[in-house]
Parts: sequence; C-alpha cells; structure tokens
Amino acid sequence: MTIIIRKEQTADIGAIFTLTEAAFRDEAHSSHTEQLIVDALRRRGQLTVSLVADEGGGIVGHVAISPVAVSSGAAGWYGLGPISVSPERQKRGIGGQLMREALRLLREQGAQGCVVLGDPAYYGRFGFRAHPGLTLPGIPAEYFQALAFGAETPVGEVAYDEAFNAA
Repeated sequence: MTIIIRKEQTADIGAIFTLTEAAFRDEAHSSHTEQLIVDALRRRGQLTVSLVADEGGGIVGHVAISPVAVSSGAAGWYGLGPISVSPERQKRGIGGQLMREALRLLREQGAQGCVVLGDPAYYGRFGFRAHPGLTLPGIPAEYFQALAFGAETPVGEVAYDEAFNAA
C-alpha cells in the first residue's frame, strides 16, 4: 500500500497519541511521555510541523517539529521530535520519508536549522552532526546533533519548549 506524507488533521489527533505511545512503549531510552509531549506542544501552539504517514487511511507514522531557544539568541532554530512509526511498520523507510518532508518544510519556511536528540547513526544519514559549541544540558554531546540550512551552526545551550516536561 502507498504511504502518503501529509499535514496532521484534527481527526488524526487520537491516532497520533496511540501511535506515539506504542512506538515508544518498549524503548529503554524513552521517558514514555512522548505522546503527552506532542499533545502539550499542540495545545501550546508550538507544533511548527506535524506530519503523518497515512497508509490507506491509517496513521502509521508521525513527526513533530517545534521551536527551540538558543542561549546565544540565534533565531530560526527548531527541534525535531518526537518521531514515531508504528512498531509493526518500523525499518521500512517510513521514518525517513517523514524526516525528509519535515526538513523540506522547515527549509521552505525559512528556518535556520534543526536540532535532534537521538542515535547519531540514524540521524547522521540526514545530515545531522554533533557540534561541540551547541549543547543540550545533561546530554552526551554525540547524541545531540544539529543540521544548519545554509546558516552557521550557533554556539550556546539549547532549550526545548516546556511541553517537553509533560508527564
């Protein structure tokens, strides 16, 4: 069946919640609050990009992107995540499709760049790299990565929206 990547619609919200909870349920590195984070970002009006992977009317993937603050004052930077794919549909390229479209939309909107917290081997395939001067407090440097869209990567500490404290 064909996967269609499209913007989130109101009717998708329940499916996104269920999908995100299932995608992170067995992940050891997870806070298991990712579905709550997405809902909190939506309530706070902080979902700059919210895309779903729709397969025949069923939601099999989702990606959220929201603004981040950089202590240097650099503007136009965003954080990718959470990104979720239904456990039975993982490792089939759906996450990659979501990533490419989300990054394309960010560039189109004039973003300066994007940061992500996650596996360097996975996110490195999309151009993300660790930058010694750009940090997320309390996180090992190799797991916090950035992708600049033509701009220089800023120096400073990054802070995500308070929605990431959802519990």
